[in-house]
Amino acid sequence: MGRFNTLFYQNEAYAVWRISMFRRFITGRFFLTFAIQMQSVIVGWQVYDLTHDPLSLGLIGLSEAIPFLAVALFAGHFADIINRKLIISITATVYVVCAAFLLYMSFVMPSLYHTAGVLPLYIAIAITGLARAFFYPAQSAYMAQIVPRNLYANSSTWNSTVWHIAAVSGPAAGGLVYGFAGIHAAFICVVFFSALSLMFFYTVKSVPLPERTAKESIFTSLTTGIKFVFGNQVLLGALALDMFGVLFGGAVALLPVFASEVLHTGPQGLGFLRAAPALGAVLMAMILAYYPPVHRSGRKLLWAVGGFGACIVFFAISRNFYLSLALLALSGMFDNVSVIIRGTILQMYTPDDMRGRVASVNSLFIGSSNELGSFESGLAARIMGLIPSVIFGGGMTVMIVLATAGLAPKLRNMEIKGLK
Repeated sequence: MGRFNTLFYQNEAYAVWRISMFRRFITGRFFLTFAIQMQSVIVGWQVYDLTHDPLSLGLIGLSEAIPFLAVALFAGHFADIINRKLIISITATVYVVCAAFLLYMSFVMPSLYHTAGVLPLYIAIAITGLARAFFYPAQSAYMAQIVPRNLYANSSTWNSTVWHIAAVSGPAAGGLVYGFAGIHAAFICVVFFSALSLMFFYTVKSVPLPERTAKESIFTSLTTGIKFVFGNQVLLGALALDMFGVLFGGAVALLPVFASEVLHTGPQGLGFLRAAPALGAVLMAMILAYYPPVHRSGRKLLWAVGGFGACIVFFAISRNFYLSLALLALSGMFDNVSVIIRGTILQMYTPDDMRGRVASVNSLFIGSSNELGSFESGLAARIMGLIPSVIFGGGMTVMIVLATAGLAPKLRNMEIKGLK
């Protein structure tokens, strides 16, 4: 075992794992992501089972996106002036409380639905949206402080890998526990794993905040972060490309409908469908740990997002469960190339004293696009029909890639290897 550990840590692909703080932090993030992904599947199936309306699934995303968007920029400002570990611990605690509330609601919802509908569930999701708005910039800035600059690409790869492992296992576990043990047992698992993540976050050390060169008012501080992102064509192009790709190309919110009405599987099958993109992402991340996309990075980013959109189009017309799983897994592989390149760009280009604000702008582009994409998917499915709406979204993603390739030449020709 000792020889194995020595070989493991000497391998450059695993260099960042030599940092004990990184190991503790990323473990906490794994369990929190695992719990959130479980919760997403459980709530999605619960809401659709109650309403049988695709739009209600989109409203889950909207209920999280609205509070998230409302405070995201302010959250980034606070991540640059308040202890980042404290913010991470508080927001993780909020996740635990919301999970406990959803567990309680699982007992009373059958009788409460006739008077309140699914509004209590939307309220709980909205509160998690507020927590996520503060958690994201704080954890992004914190991780950049505990990892040396020369390991940013390596840390981005493993951060993405761990996240996607949780995103593979979380939905699968949520669907399986829900299907075989019931909704109450499923929510108990969510509470347990979110509480476990909180324990790991408490074990990491506080890192001093970088000194800021000048005292700024909150609005000046926010403006500085926004101007920094919009003044950099590479950073802005990468964020915009990913945002529109997820906004139009995401079909995750509609998977309960595909599982129920197109592929004719239950919550167990839904769990596997939800897990498939993350499984593909994990496989790609393991490849990229050994062969990081540091050469011709801009072109690889464009091809990856275009490939993602094409997979979504073919998924929409598939009627075979296993083919659909394979297409979703392939979409996850393409998507993870984009995630790792964008994460590395974000860390390499951002000054230490602006990491919270820049991360919050990034979260507006990327984090909100998942939830707004869920709403767009549900609304488009209501207007256009399920299959045409998903084909339209995937096609729009490909068109956006072509437009970005022409409008952002610096992004197209970018090389991560040349960044200092």
